[in-house]
Amino acid sequence: MAESIMLNKAKDFAVNIVILCRKIKEEKKESVLTNQLIRSGTSIGANIHESKYAHSKADFIAKMQIALKECYESEYWLELLNRTGYISDDCYKSLRNDCGSIRRMLISSINTTKQNSD
Repeated sequence: MAESIMLNKAKDFAVNIVILCRKIKEEKKESVLTNQLIRSGTSIGANIHESKYAHSKADFIAKMQIALKECYESEYWLELLNRTGYISDDCYKSLRNDCGSIRRMLISSINTTKQNSD
């Protein structure tokens, strides 16, 4: 159940990232940072989705850790877009909060799975 909530949040985050990046590309002609953010921002949900069909607990943890890394990377690109003036403070804070929520869920899921593996 928790993975479904997390996956839904990750999908919503990915959609918001795609929409934001499309807008920045059209209006401000920026593609280097936005391409990186699209890749990392959409990869979070893809790895969570893939973890549902993991071959083992270790495989599950590995997929979730990749999603976590992509989450951290997305936070980095969002900060750069904000600090360079491509996105507003409000937009940045909202997306950073969404990403942070997913990050905390990923950490909790990874830690719970590790504890249950002992």
